[in-house]
Amino acid sequence: MGKKNKKKKSHLPFRLNVLFFIIFLMFSGVVLKLGMVQILHGAEAQEEIDRTTNDTTKTPVPRGKMYDRYGNVIVDNTPLYAITYTPPKSTNQAKHLEIAKKLAPMIEKDTKKVTLRDKKDYWILVNNEDNKAIKERLSEEEQTYTEEEQETDADTPYEILLDRIDPEQDLQFSDEEMEIIAIKRELDSAYSLSPHIVKNEGVTLEEYATVAENLDKLPGINVSTDWQREYPYGDTFRNYLGSVSMSGVPKDEKEYFMSLGYSLNDRVGTSGLEERYEMVLKGQKEKIKHTVNSDQEVINSEVVQEGTRGKDLKLTVDMELQKRLDEIVQKHLEKAITRYPYQNQHMSEAMVVMIDPDTGEVLAVSGQKYNRGGDGEEPYFQDFSLGAITQQYAPGSAVKGATVLAGYNSGVISYGEFINDNISIKFKDSPEKESYKDLGTINDIQALEKSSNVYMYNIAIRIAGHRNYVRNETMNYTPGSFQVMRDYYSQFGLGVKTGLDMPAETESAGLQGKDFQPGNIMDLAIGQYDTYTTMQLAQYVSTIANDGYRIQPRLVSEVHEPDVQAEGIGPVVESYSPNVLNKISMTQNDIDRVKWGFESVFQSGGTAYSNFGEEVDYSVAGKTGTAEAKVYDIIRDDYGNAIGVGDSTDVEHLTLVGYSPAEDPEVAFAVVVPNTGVIDGSPQYPINKHIGRDAMDAYYDLKENRAEAMEEKEQSNKESEDDSADQ
Repeated sequence: MGKKNKKKKSHLPFRLNVLFFIIFLMFSGVVLKLGMVQILHGAEAQEEIDRTTNDTTKTPVPRGKMYDRYGNVIVDNTPLYAITYTPPKSTNQAKHLEIAKKLAPMIEKDTKKVTLRDKKDYWILVNNEDNKAIKERLSEEEQTYTEEEQETDADTPYEILLDRIDPEQDLQFSDEEMEIIAIKRELDSAYSLSPHIVKNEGVTLEEYATVAENLDKLPGINVSTDWQREYPYGDTFRNYLGSVSMSGVPKDEKEYFMSLGYSLNDRVGTSGLEERYEMVLKGQKEKIKHTVNSDQEVINSEVVQEGTRGKDLKLTVDMELQKRLDEIVQKHLEKAITRYPYQNQHMSEAMVVMIDPDTGEVLAVSGQKYNRGGDGEEPYFQDFSLGAITQQYAPGSAVKGATVLAGYNSGVISYGEFINDNISIKFKDSPEKESYKDLGTINDIQALEKSSNVYMYNIAIRIAGHRNYVRNETMNYTPGSFQVMRDYYSQFGLGVKTGLDMPAETESAGLQGKDFQPGNIMDLAIGQYDTYTTMQLAQYVSTIANDGYRIQPRLVSEVHEPDVQAEGIGPVVESYSPNVLNKISMTQNDIDRVKWGFESVFQSGGTAYSNFGEEVDYSVAGKTGTAEAKVYDIIRDDYGNAIGVGDSTDVEHLTLVGYSPAEDPEVAFAVVVPNTGVIDGSPQYPINKHIGRDAMDAYYDLKENRAEAMEEKEQSNKESEDDSADQ
C-alpha cells in the first residue's frame, strides 16, 4: 500500500505579511481621512462644486431718430436679421475655429476685412493639429510657446513663427477657407458675455433659418434682429447727419468710451450730428444678468432692465428747401462750366448757407462739386456741403459792411462823408490800388451800393494811423492795426468759429495772412487778404440783419422722447433757445445806415440790382463780392507725385450775402463760388447772383405753398366742425 500524500501547508514569508499589514493601515488612514473630510468639510466642498457667479452685460438698443423742422423723418432705423456670438468668460482661438468651420457652410461672409495677420493665425491653428510645418520653421527651443505667451510677449516663438510664414507659399486659401477665417475674425473680436455681430448685412431668410435650426451645434451663436440707419431723403444732407460705426468704438477713443460705460463692440456716432449728439441718440441699454457656474458656463440669463431706444432730434433744417437748394446749385454750376468750359476750367464747387438771423437756426446748407468725368465717364455731382464749414476763401467786397461799421465805430469816417473814388491809392514802394472803375465822389451809402474799393482803403489807412493821404508818400502805420481791424471783423464772426453744433474739429476758423505790410491792411478791408467759410459769412450778414446780435448757428432745435405708441415725434425733453454770442460795439444808427447801403445794393441800381431789383415781389438787402485769386498748375512726375508748381491762372471767388425781407429779416444767406473764370476782366457768368436769386425764390415759393396748404386745412376743419354742429 502506498503512502497517502500529505497536504502541503502554504507558508508566506514574514516580511510579505508585514508589507500587506502596512498597506492595510495606509488604506485605512485614507478612508478615515475621507470620512473626516466628508463629515467636517463636506458642505464646503459641495458649495465649491455648486458655486456660481453673476455677471451683468448691456445690450445696445436702436439709436434715436432725426426729424426736420416740419416733423419729416430724415434718419430712421431699419430692422435687420442678425447672427450674433456671445462668448463665455473663457474661450480661445481653437474653439472659435471649430465654431467658424460649422457656421461657414450656413452663411455667406464677406472676406474683405480679412488681414494678413488673420490668415497667419489661421495657418498656425490648422497646422497645430499636425505640427510638422511648424517644426520646420522653429528650432526645438523655439517650439515651447504657449497661447498665453502670444498675447503678452512680442518676442515669443509665436511671433517668430508669424514672421517665418511665407504668404505666397503658405497662405493661398480657397474661398471656403477665407470665409472661415472671416467668421473666426469676428468671433475673436467678441468680448465675454457681450453679444457681437457676426453678420447683419444681407442676412437672408434662409441663412437665418438654417442657423436657428442648428443653434445646439453652435455654442454662443444666436439669431436676433439688429438695426441700421435709414435715410428717407437719400444722400441729401448726409454729410451733416453723420455716420455710425459698424464694428465697435473707435480704437483711438477706447478709453474715453469705456469710462462712459460703453462696451467695446458698441456702435457710436463717428461724424456729424451722430457724433455731436451721441449721448442723446445712444439710448438706454438693456441689462442682462448672466449666472455662470464654476466651469464658466452660462446656466441662466435674465433681463434686469429693459432697454429704450435713443432720444430723437428735431433739426432746424427744412428738407424740402434743402433739396431745392441742391438742385439750384447743381443747375448753375453746370451752366457756368458747360457754357464757358475753358475759362471755368478750374471751377468745380459752389456753397450756400440759409439761416434764420433771429434764432441762428440753419434752414439749409448746400455744397456741390462738379466732376467732369473723362475716359468715357459722364460728368456727375458730388456732395460738397461740408465745404461750407471746412473750406475758406477770400470773400471780396461782401465784407465791406463790416469795414464801414468799423470806420464809424473808430471815428475815422462820418455819416455822409464824401471821398473821391476817381483817385487811386498809391504809397511809396507799394502797388497802385483802385476800384474796378472810377465811381466819382461818393459817400458811405454809395460806397456800399457801388462797391467802392477806394472808400474802404481810406477807412483802413485811417485806422492804421495815416489820416491825410498824399500820393507816393510813405504810409504811416501804427503797430497792431491789423489786429484792430480783425477784432472788428471777429465781432461779426469773421475769422472765428461760428459755434455750429457739429463736432468741434469739423469747423474751420478761416485763415489769416501773416505778412503785416502796411499795404495789406487795405486788402483786408476789401476782403482780399484773410479767408472765411460760407457759414462765417452767413453769420456775419445775420448779425447785421439782427441789429448787431451775433447768434450761434444751430442744426438741432429740440430733443424729444421716442414715441413708442405712434409713429410721430414724442414729447419735448429739451429745447435750445437762441444763444447770443456777442453784441457788436456799433450803435443802432451805425447798423441802420449800413442796412440802408445794403438795400441800395439790391434795390437802387447797386451791384445786385440786375438780378433782383424790380423783378421780385420781396425785398432783399446785402452785398456782392469778387475776390481776385490765382490757381497754380501742379507739376507731377511720371508716377503722379507732385514735384512742383507750374503756371498760374487768374480766377475770382464770387460771393453774395444778404437777408430778406429787408425791413424785417426772417432769412439770411451766403453764397460762395470759388475759382470762376475771367473774360476781359469781368465775370462771364454771375453764378453767385443766379444762385442767390433762385434760392430766395425757392424760399418764398415754399413759404407761400405752406401758407396755402395751412389755409386749406383750416378751412376743411372748419367745414367739418360746421357739419358736425348741423348734425
